[in-house]
Amino acid sequence: MPRKTKCRRVGHIPRSNFFKPAGIPAYDLEEIILKIEEAEALRLKDLVGLDQVDCAVEMGVSRTTFQRVLMEARQKVADAIINSKILVLEGGNYELVNDCRQHRHRPGHCTAHDNDNNDEE
Repeated sequence: MPRKTKCRRVGHIPRSNFFKPAGIPAYDLEEIILKIEEAEALRLKDLVGLDQVDCAVEMGVSRTTFQRVLMEARQKVADAIINSKILVLEGGNYELVNDCRQHRHRPGHCTAHDNDNNDEE
């Protein structure tokens, strides 16, 4: 029996959750779902510029999990751009936090922001 997936910590939800190529009707396009934690991985690594270890700590996951989430996110974004697909940001297995640093009592677990709805995935 696989173990329960941990929630990923997310510090920012993008204001827009729908991106579409200009000039093509939406009904003619495929959609790709980018999970919120995948968008957070892109933000931390590619926008903020943190190294992989710091990104993993911020999200409360291992380095290998962070690398996998980041790779999946980059593949989805590249597919959407190169193949003219709609990119929809939604869903995933995450907890929204503002600043968990003060609440880190156990590695990778934020006791101040526990979420009981993390049964997904």
